[in-house]
Amino acid sequence: MSDPNQLDNFFISLRAPKKEERERKNRFTDLLPTKKQLRHLPKVLSKRERYLILVLGVVAICALLAIPISTYYHFTKSAPDYGGSFTEGLVGAPKHINPLLAQASDVDRDLSNLIYSGLMRYGDNGELEPGLAGSYNISDDGLNYTFKLRNNLKWHDGQLITADDVIFTVLTAQNTDYGSFQMPNWQGVDVSKLDEQTVVFKLKTRYAQFLSNTTLGILPKHIWENVKAANFALSEMNIKPAVGSGPYKFSKIKRDSLGNVKSFELEAFDKYYAGKPYISKIIFKFYASDDELISAYNSNDIDGISSVSPLKINSIRFLGQLKIKKLKLPRYFAVFFNQNQSKQLSDKNVRVALSYATDKKEILKEILSDNGTVVDSPMLPGIINIPDDAEKYNFDIEKAKKTLDDAGWKFSETDGVREKAAAPVKKGAQPAEPTKLEIRLTTSNWPELTMVANQIKKQWEAVGARVNVETLDLSELQQVIRDRDYEALLFGEVLGLDPDPLSFWHSSQKRDPGLNLALYDNKDADKLLEDARLTQDKSARLSKYDDFQKIVATDVPAVFLYSPDYLYAQPAKIKNNNTSIVSIPSDRFATVNQWYINTKRVRR
Repeated sequence: MSDPNQLDNFFISLRAPKKEERERKNRFTDLLPTKKQLRHLPKVLSKRERYLILVLGVVAICALLAIPISTYYHFTKSAPDYGGSFTEGLVGAPKHINPLLAQASDVDRDLSNLIYSGLMRYGDNGELEPGLAGSYNISDDGLNYTFKLRNNLKWHDGQLITADDVIFTVLTAQNTDYGSFQMPNWQGVDVSKLDEQTVVFKLKTRYAQFLSNTTLGILPKHIWENVKAANFALSEMNIKPAVGSGPYKFSKIKRDSLGNVKSFELEAFDKYYAGKPYISKIIFKFYASDDELISAYNSNDIDGISSVSPLKINSIRFLGQLKIKKLKLPRYFAVFFNQNQSKQLSDKNVRVALSYATDKKEILKEILSDNGTVVDSPMLPGIINIPDDAEKYNFDIEKAKKTLDDAGWKFSETDGVREKAAAPVKKGAQPAEPTKLEIRLTTSNWPELTMVANQIKKQWEAVGARVNVETLDLSELQQVIRDRDYEALLFGEVLGLDPDPLSFWHSSQKRDPGLNLALYDNKDADKLLEDARLTQDKSARLSKYDDFQKIVATDVPAVFLYSPDYLYAQPAKIKNNNTSIVSIPSDRFATVNQWYINTKRVRR
């Protein structure tokens, strides 16, 4: 390129593209609105165009924000986190937060089950599972039960739990001087230790349901061993239980000016064998009645309610803040016939007719708002895995009337009450008065039972009976039951999840302190009950109970009515409570260490 013109042309050719590029950029820049033009843009655009641009802008911003958020949620998941608290209201007040003395009060049992642990416990499906015991073994003859404690179990004060604590608790329960309600469950049981972590129970006779007894909360020997028997029920530690092994430990107590306990606070135990509870604190507040309890909830003084009567649900405000959990509970209500006190009820035809005359579904609907199950037997299908094929006396008013007619109970136009002529008398003797079909029905003055009694009265009187309802307060009713001073008794019975109905139906239990409220006496039934409690194989045991319920259904010693649901009004903020069936109300806390309120995000 010796020619200068060629050199100039070369440099011009290099600069030309850059110039053209600058020109293109300038043309593009000219197309963009200036700041001044942007300020005047709203004046140029129509209202609809302005709204459209605003919406598109918001959408664009949200899309940009959604990218990192959606990425975060895609690679993480929600998980329980520690923290939070809730306040639950209960009717009553604590007196003996002690597993050996707590059986008389739901409040005491609730708090005891949270503070103390047993060798075994009930899971959320109602099945027994190991608690403090890591494992157990039952000998082939069913007489020896060996429990091995979990490793490194701790009391709330940090001391180790050992076999000595288990032995101390059982021996205390067996000692009549201590007045434990648990004493009958441990009679005839020898307890010993193989080592610091191994306990052996030796039974004198087989008892298939013994395992359920080992849900008894264990007391710390180093705390209670110096308390004398005379002071056992009076000890301050029954109200301020300083040391237990349950998921929650005692924190604080508040009393009113008269010394009555008004609230009780528990905090999570971080060394609990099944894992530290997620919820940090539980507060219980105590009230004198259901009405006070519901009023406290409606005033936001509490978050949940321990138990709700179906009659009271409509009184609760803010129902959306609660989860009403319907828990199955092995209890039922029935009318028990005392044939020794009533000539009328000693006639099986009368008992059969009254069974047909009882509309159980109507009772369940009108009084319990269908929060329960109709019952036709002393064994409970749906809770106990047993066939539901015992004889039933489904509501049939015409069949009830015919049964009475055929048995000689004729309707009297004079007073509208059926009567039965007396047996023929000898010649010259004064004829006896006919027997009126009149029945005294005794029950508690608890509103629900009073309403049920009045409903039964109406139903039975529709077939020609005269029913006199007698309602008593609890102390009076307890004495009447002890004396068996009733003709027909409307009352309830509570079974276990692995039931032993012997105490309710065996002929040996007809008198106090037995609980055979129908004074039932059938040798075949007795034999089945005796054999069943000796049978380790559960399916074989339930087969015997099936045969037993069929005998009872045929004899009609009672009219079985219903099994009510246990209604637990829990705060909706609590998650992961999957319990569906409980042995007793306090078992609603069986998996409390797994409940949570707070959550966090963790990697998937």
